[in-house]
Amino acid sequence: MSRNDNGQSAPSSRPVPAIPLSDADLGPKGEPTIGNLVKDATASMSTLVRSEVALAKAELVDEAKKAGAGTGALIVAGVTALYASLFFFIFLAELIAVWLPRWAAYLIVLGLLILITIVVAIAGYLFFRKVRGPKKTIASVKEIQTVLPSSSVHTDRSKAAVATDHPDIPPAREG
Repeated sequence: MSRNDNGQSAPSSRPVPAIPLSDADLGPKGEPTIGNLVKDATASMSTLVRSEVALAKAELVDEAKKAGAGTGALIVAGVTALYASLFFFIFLAELIAVWLPRWAAYLIVLGLLILITIVVAIAGYLFFRKVRGPKKTIASVKEIQTVLPSSSVHTDRSKAAVATDHPDIPPAREG
């Protein structure tokens, strides 16, 4: 190319390339290329896996909160059983001993402590019974298995048996 007086390129006899008016993801016959299909499938699978992980995290956070509440209740029950108001219960036993023999007063206080421990432990157990697995994630993963080819789901079969389970690929369209 030659330069004009302003230092710019002089027009040449070759045509200027134009912007294509067709989809860049399609092949010459207007169908998607295998490379683009693989790229789209990989991107979709990656998005699907990330979505499943996010769903599992969301479900498990709720269940962890319930488990934390149950754990807290059981800790309170343990602390009550071991150290719970030692001086209060001694006072209570001495107060009851005014009307009953001392051994009977302490036996009543012991029974009260055991009752409190059992009630709080049952409350903790009930909190733990409410904890459930990530049901939505499990259901979603089971749905994914129905979509994936059988070779990735059934790994114990031979390759010949797996190949017969896969649906036939339709022939490419002639353009």
